[in-house]
Amino acid sequence: MPSLKMVDLHRQYLAHKTAIDAAIAGVIETTGFIKGAEHGAFEDALAAYLGVNHVIGCGSGTDALQIAYMALGIGPGDEVITTPFTFVATVEALVILGAHPVYVDIDPRTYNLDVSQVKARITAKTKAIVPVHLYGQPADMDPLIAIANAHNIPIIEDNAQAIGATYNGRKTGTMGLLGCLSFFPAKNLGCFGDGGAVITNNANLAEQCRLIANHGSKKRYFHEVIGINSRLDTKQAAVLLAKLPHLEAFNEGRIRVAKRYDDAFKDLSITTPWVAPNVRHVYQQYSIRCSRRDALIKHLDAASVPYAIHYPRPLHLQPAFASQVPPGTRFPHAEAAANEILSLPMFPEMTEAEISQVIEAVTLFG
Repeated sequence: MPSLKMVDLHRQYLAHKTAIDAAIAGVIETTGFIKGAEHGAFEDALAAYLGVNHVIGCGSGTDALQIAYMALGIGPGDEVITTPFTFVATVEALVILGAHPVYVDIDPRTYNLDVSQVKARITAKTKAIVPVHLYGQPADMDPLIAIANAHNIPIIEDNAQAIGATYNGRKTGTMGLLGCLSFFPAKNLGCFGDGGAVITNNANLAEQCRLIANHGSKKRYFHEVIGINSRLDTKQAAVLLAKLPHLEAFNEGRIRVAKRYDDAFKDLSITTPWVAPNVRHVYQQYSIRCSRRDALIKHLDAASVPYAIHYPRPLHLQPAFASQVPPGTRFPHAEAAANEILSLPMFPEMTEAEISQVIEAVTLFG
């Protein structure tokens, strides 16, 4: 039996090889490498899928966050409320701009920020709230939107891990003033390199984001604002355009795998993902919790079952961001999750034999 992978990108490529190869060849043939026809076509197609007015393709999910922050004028001395339990990009892009993350501990069930703690963290310096839809499960948006609206604070959704997820019937990334996407290859909709997008229904912000992503320029060699160089590569847009029609099937495939895991693990000592009743979780990761994680890791290694830890150290404990929080700052739920979380293989093309291999190994551990 071939070795099991956390994510099998080659298998997905083979399943859609004809369309993807033709899409890439088309870009090469026309030489429209920067903002070729596929770039705009993908933005339009993604906007239609998400039900938003504007999609601004850019170089990565990290860039999408930075562009969104810059479009709102976030800079030195400003504060942004977010979660410490997320990938580094959420905060990295803030600190680069001189702003400060203000952390809120997580809900231990969903691993998303605990909305009940947000109001107490708002100050006169708060310029945005950034929920992260972690692992593919939406954050609790309605009460968060109510808090944000009451204080006239914009929401930027970090939707890098949850494209296609829904909250009360609305797609994640579309409920805040701005949403940010990543098309990293292992994402639910992944390209063949780095790629990202900012999404919004606000025409003025969309124009600002396009300016920022293109060196602050509409007309070549004329620069209206300070910008960066972050354009979604046309070849990547072509790949995404070929794969977008299959995104719903990709997500349903992930949900299928998750359900098999849930059913098999329900009576074990591990904690399976809790899913809020009003959401569609799209399982960018299937992450369990185990108080004996080190022992489980040894067991999985022996069984040749891969795993990953998303994430082993919360951001407030990372050396790079030590200056952003007072010494001794603790977020107990985030820290506890970091010590116990473990992600299992998850991709939509998993076979029944592969799913059973994972289930058998975890079940034997107990």
